[in-house]
Amino acid sequence: MSDVKKREGGSIDMTKGSPYKLIFLFSIPLLIGNILQQFYNMVDSIVVGNIVGPKALAAVGTGFPVIFMLSSLFMGIGNGATVIVSQFFGAKDYENLRKTVTTIYKSMLIAIVPLSILGILISRPLLILMQVPDDGTLDMAVTYMIVIFIGLIGSMGYNINAGILQGLGDSRTSLIFLAIATMINVVLDLAFTAGIRMGVFGVALATIIAQMCSWLFGLFYIQKKYTIIKIKFRHLEFDRALFKQALRLGIPSGLQQMCFSVGIMVMQALVNGYGSTFMAGFNGANKIDSFAFMPVQSFSIAVTTYTGQNIGAGLLDRVRLGTRAGMILSAITCVVIGGVLYPISGWLMRMFSSDAGVIESGVWYLHSVLPFYVLLAAGFIFSAALKGAGEMIVPLVSSIIGLWVARIPAAYLLAHFFGQEYIYFSYAVGWVFGFILPFVAYRRGKWKNKSVVRRQGSEG
Repeated sequence: MSDVKKREGGSIDMTKGSPYKLIFLFSIPLLIGNILQQFYNMVDSIVVGNIVGPKALAAVGTGFPVIFMLSSLFMGIGNGATVIVSQFFGAKDYENLRKTVTTIYKSMLIAIVPLSILGILISRPLLILMQVPDDGTLDMAVTYMIVIFIGLIGSMGYNINAGILQGLGDSRTSLIFLAIATMINVVLDLAFTAGIRMGVFGVALATIIAQMCSWLFGLFYIQKKYTIIKIKFRHLEFDRALFKQALRLGIPSGLQQMCFSVGIMVMQALVNGYGSTFMAGFNGANKIDSFAFMPVQSFSIAVTTYTGQNIGAGLLDRVRLGTRAGMILSAITCVVIGGVLYPISGWLMRMFSSDAGVIESGVWYLHSVLPFYVLLAAGFIFSAALKGAGEMIVPLVSSIIGLWVARIPAAYLLAHFFGQEYIYFSYAVGWVFGFILPFVAYRRGKWKNKSVVRRQGSEG
């Protein structure tokens, strides 16, 4: 790693060295961290599906889009702050970097209580709109969501810490604390369900305790190891100009995630209409799908950080080299993963349930999406490069087109004309439409003028 230059703490200077090596090395801890984070939900699903039953499995899976929707706007602002952190770090402007971190933390602490209350109040109405079956599944889903919303600060705090560290080029530190939290989650999951028999409530309680631990461990580490950042909760500095920059970058990202969440809920409503068995198969396969695509997600986060640091340093040629490296790494990974998972899809579904209908439903899902991963990867990488440069509108619009103009209408049409097992081909349709705009925008090159560092400097 002689060409990978480290700075303070575990941060990496991505303005020097081989783009392939930098992106790959930065992605490995992200990938392991993403796997561990998904392992929260995977363990929840496996424990609930096998100990509590298929209805509980359906309940745990169906609540996630609602939780994600309500927290996505603020998380989008956090993503915007991550872009600013990476650009200020690349420009070596540590004073504005510190102000960005304290500003985003203060906004989180102000927003978390009303956001949690809102989530608790609208959980049941939204689940009813999603056509969650009232056969016990609805009540369990409401219970799960309420507990998760009560402990939402742990999840949001961890993700803000991870975003700050990623902007600094440090993808390893959060992994350590997440690994500890994952072990806590597994132990408590089994204790609260197989031991105390608390059901879905116990699974949710285990999750928020583990997330709280991962947030607090990360916060303690940042305070101790990064002297360029000091978060003093009694006197949190709030910079309005930087907050406006975070809003400018974060609101489109948050809206993109909200639109995606609402779209997933519309898809979930379609799936729910076919009953708890089909619904459980969808939720189980969705967990496998999330795991399978994690390497590309990790590459895309690495490309965003890489782009941000090099934009901040004014090295535009390196941005193009990094985007190309991310695309090639992602394409190779998608081919390998699809080839490995396709023939063992049925075996993988048996981890969640022994019910033949649930397994069949999950296999339909996986066999419909795995061959087309490269399409999704292309959209992810080009959008990641645009985000790192500060261009957030194009990824937002492309996401809306891919989901609302293409995938959702295609899903309902395929279900109507061909049957429920064909609805998952709508994913590939959406990915094609979602790829076009980021690709064209990247090729046109207007992202070169979106640097936050320049804009901040010009404003004095």
